[in-house]
Order: sequence, then C-alpha cells, then structure tokens
Amino acid sequence: MLAFLSLSLLCLSFALFRQASSKLSPLILHERRSHIPSRWLLARKHDASAVLRLRFGLKQSNIHKLEDYLYDISDPNSSNFGKHWTPAEVAKTFAPSVETVRVVHEWLTENGIPSESLKISASRSWIEVNTTVEEAEKLIHSDYHVYRHEYGQEQVACNEYYLPEHVAPHVDIVTPSVHFDAPIRPKPMTRDTALMKSDITVVNTTYPGVGHCDTQISLDCLRALYNFHYSPSKSSLNSFAIVEYTPQTFNQSDMDLFFTNYSIPELVGRPPFQVSIDGGYQQTFNQSFDYVGEPQLDLQYGMGLVTSKLNVTLYQVGDAVNPNTSFNNFLDALDGSYCTYEGGDDPTTDAIYPDRQPGGYNACGTAKPAAVISTSYGYNEADLTSFYATRQCSEYAKLGLMGVTVLYSSGDSGVAGNGQQCLNDDGTQSANGTRFNPSFPASCPFVTSVGATQIVAGNSVSDPEVAASRVTAGGVFYSGGGFSNVFGIPNYQKDVVATYLENFETNNFTSAAYNSSGNSRGFPDVAVNGAAYVVAADGEFILEWGTSASSPTMGSILAMINDARIAVGKGTIGFINPTIYSSSFRTAFNDVTSGSNPGCGTEGFTCSSGWDPITGLGTPNFEKLKELWLALP
Repeated sequence: MLAFLSLSLLCLSFALFRQASSKLSPLILHERRSHIPSRWLLARKHDASAVLRLRFGLKQSNIHKLEDYLYDISDPNSSNFGKHWTPAEVAKTFAPSVETVRVVHEWLTENGIPSESLKISASRSWIEVNTTVEEAEKLIHSDYHVYRHEYGQEQVACNEYYLPEHVAPHVDIVTPSVHFDAPIRPKPMTRDTALMKSDITVVNTTYPGVGHCDTQISLDCLRALYNFHYSPSKSSLNSFAIVEYTPQTFNQSDMDLFFTNYSIPELVGRPPFQVSIDGGYQQTFNQSFDYVGEPQLDLQYGMGLVTSKLNVTLYQVGDAVNPNTSFNNFLDALDGSYCTYEGGDDPTTDAIYPDRQPGGYNACGTAKPAAVISTSYGYNEADLTSFYATRQCSEYAKLGLMGVTVLYSSGDSGVAGNGQQCLNDDGTQSANGTRFNPSFPASCPFVTSVGATQIVAGNSVSDPEVAASRVTAGGVFYSGGGFSNVFGIPNYQKDVVATYLENFETNNFTSAAYNSSGNSRGFPDVAVNGAAYVVAADGEFILEWGTSASSPTMGSILAMINDARIAVGKGTIGFINPTIYSSSFRTAFNDVTSGSNPGCGTEGFTCSSGWDPITGLGTPNFEKLKELWLALP
C-alpha cells in the first residue's frame, strides 16, 4: 500500500512538474515575415471577437529521409528503380510521431482550449481548433490584421508568431499567420480593356505542315521539332492530367474549332475527362480571353499531341463560392494526409473546404493522381515563407514516390518574378529591385521545371532553337530561370550547376544579384518551344507565348513515354529528374546554346553548352528518350 501511494505521489509530482515546466517554457520566434508581398496593403486590425480556424502543421516523421527515399526509386542506377510506393505506405511513413501529437495537444489544453474542441486529422499531421482572434493572439503571441489585395480580396495574417521552446520542434507551421499567396484568380476585365490587348495577335490564316513554324507553332511543328511521331496504345493504365483553377475555363466550341482546323475529327465534341476538385466547374459568366486563354492553350495542345487514344484528364479546382484556390487545395484531393478540412492548408492563402455553403464541396484524397501532371501557374518564392514552400515541396516529393511526374512552367519574366517584380536588399519586391526573384513551385527540387525556347525568324524546324524572347508594348516574355533562395541543390544536378557557374561570365550584374553559392537548386530542368502557339480562343485563332505552353507539351511527350513502357509491361517513369540528369540521358536532349533571360535591369543569365538556368538540359528528342526509358526496368 505504501509503495502504491509513493508511486502515485511520484506520478502526480511528475505530472505537476511537467505541466508547470510546460507553461514556463520560454517563447521563441517560430516565423516572421519581413515584408508585405507586392500588391497587398494593410487594411485594418482584425476584430478581436472574429473566429479563426487555427491550424498547427505537425512535424512529420522521417521527413529528413524523404529525398533519400525518392532517389532510391527514381535513380536509374538504383536496384529499386521504379518500385513506387502506395499512398498508404507514404502516409504511414511520414505520419507525425505519437510524442509530437501529445506535446502539441497538451500545450493547447494547458492554455485553456478544451480537449473536445481540438480536431486531429486522420493522418495525425494537423491539429485544428476554432478560436477567436483574441484567444489566438494570446496563444501564439501575435497580432492579426486584415490585408486587402489590389483586386479587392481580403485575407488575415500576422507579422510574426511565437511558440514555447518545447513545442516549436514539433510544429512546422501555424495558420493563419505570416503566409501569403498571390491569388490565382485574375483581375476581372474584358478583352477590350485587357492590359495585354496589344499582345493579342489574331491569326487570319493558319498553316498546316511545318513551313511556317518560325511564325506559328502548331501540332505538326512540335512533332517535327521533337521527333515526336507516336501512336499510343490506348492503355487504361496510362494517364495525363492538366490542372486549371476556376474561374479559368475552357470553351468546347473553341476546342472543336481547333481540332477541326487541324484535322483531328475524333476530338471534335470530345471534352477532357474532368475531375472536379473542391467544386471545380466550367464557369460561363465570362468567356473572354482573360478567362479562357490559358485552359484553351493547355488543353488544345495537351490533347492534340496525345490524340484521342489517351483521354486527357482536367483537374478543375475551385468553385464559385471559394474561388481563391491554390496548389494546396489541389494537393488535398491527391493526398489525404495534406487535407484542408483536416487542417492542412493555410486559410490566408488557400480556400477553406469543405465548403458548407450551397454549391460547396468536400474533397480530400479523393482524386487519383495521374501519371503525369502539368501545371502552368506559379508564384514568386518571396511571396511565401520558407516553411510554407518547403512543406508544399515535400508533397510533390510524395507524389514522386507514388510514381507521379509533376511538371511546372518556369515563369515568363526571365530572372524576375511574376509581374516583373524583383527583390530589394531587404527582401521586399518591387519593379526597381536589383536581385533576381525565383519562382515557385518551379524552384522545388522535386518537380520538373519547364522553360521555353523558340525558332529564330526565318529558320526552320531543323535549325537549333534559342531561348524564348519577346518584347512588345504590352510586356516582355523571357524563359524563367535562376537559382532558388529557399531550396538547396539536389544531388542530381550538382555537377551541371558547378560547371555552369565555373564558366559563366556575368553581363551587367554581380554575383550579389542572385544566389551564386553553388549550393542552391537551379531551374528549369528542361525546355520546350513556347513561342507563337496558334490557339482557338473566344471564337478566333490567336497566338500565345509562354512557358505555360511548354509545360503541357512536355507533359504530352512524357505521357507517351509512359505509354510505351506500359505496352511492354513496365511501370510509369515517375519523378524523372535523377534520370534525365544522368550522363546517358543528357544526350537525348537538344542543347540550346543561344539566348538569355533578362530581368531586374540586367541581361540575366546566358545559355551555354550543357545545362543552363534558362533552358535547362535543352529540348527533348522523343525517340531517344523513349528508347532509353524502355531500356530501364
């Protein structure tokens, strides 16, 4: 009895000591935002009684091994090449530890939050609670404000926040807090008032064949440029998807106009296979170029290049109630361990689902990932905190583990960021900045970043391409590329980056203008023509430029390589970067050695033999790549 009482007193004393030490644990800064992202302005102090959905992204187990796991199944020299993981294996491997869940849970309850009001996600990756602004400010020692974007959208954020010293190691991010994300939704405008009106070139005559590819890129031009003549086997095991975000939408009549013009009757009247994510739908309230231009480009070429034997999937993300969807909302549908309504997203940057309003939707881990996924949207790294970008980047690595190839366009502003924004010395962004501004997710080492090339005027498809370049009264277009300020250099590109930096001679800028350490991720990885694509939009043919054209074209090529492998009983190619950077695969790319990517008041980087931060390894030769991949297990 005495021993029992002593043990009880000891346990009670330990519990009281743990609670006291927990409350007395010193606070440490967890995240701080150095500036308000461009185009956002402080509107007001947030109402103290307003309700916040406060989320704590828990530190994931084995995340330090993620890169090794990914290389193990994607390095062509590995005995485990192509042995992709199941979603269940991914979720189990990276679930936070029981200790992490306990520490964060106890801290919250010790600070007055009822245990029954806390929600722990099924994956154990997130803890969520609805609380007032006043209570949240006391909990993480911060001040919440409301910010307004120049387009009118509002979001909640703070400048910094603190966590107890014993809790901080168990938490990646807290949301809402310091994170911003430029809205994907464009500023409403009609074609007559569009900023880029002068850049909309209407095509009165389109040409079949390859005789005018220097002025008009068509399906035939791309097939000739990249030795891409292949008839797929129509395997149900293969899949290729393109991602669009509402209110961006396609118009079926424009699709039919395009496929009729280029003699692909089997695609006339046949829309892409649509997977609606978070209520995604084809809106009809505005069919002007600003809303249909991007989807029409992506789908007309993505579908046209793979023909009718592979039904291209369209991931349409976001509904009319919550149009401010982001990449995280898309990831939610592919991976239940990164789910919005389980606490996975940042409500200041990602729309909140499930949407309880009429027309709202609830999607989490419900969409099967396609084998190849192309996205032609992006942000500036500087719009986000490193914690936020790193956590999202890890999700792309998880998709790679599951055998998914993820492509992102590298940006259209050369070494500058979206909107020609460059970095100032203090980390802020402005048009007058002098430091290069990398894009994201293109800078994530676990995606394949796609830059752009073009045919020189007067040249043919048999001549070498150059880096894409276009200057008009409406703006400029240069292939995006450079070196990340967030992500370290991956093993697969260490040698090519070192070679480039050793031989690179700056034009009119110094090494202070970019991350010249040699230890950061360089992008893009590859390039594809991105100049003067003929697109049917708004009832007529126009020309479009951008790496947004390059990414779905590259996706089509990789989807057909998957088709060839599946036809002989092999698996999909998955995360391709370690493979394409290997010495044998580099020869399957057409080296681009001419051009540059100006920005930030400089001439930017210049193309060179081998990899460069404008066109990557070069443009693909489909037949060579196909044969090399067919030789792998």
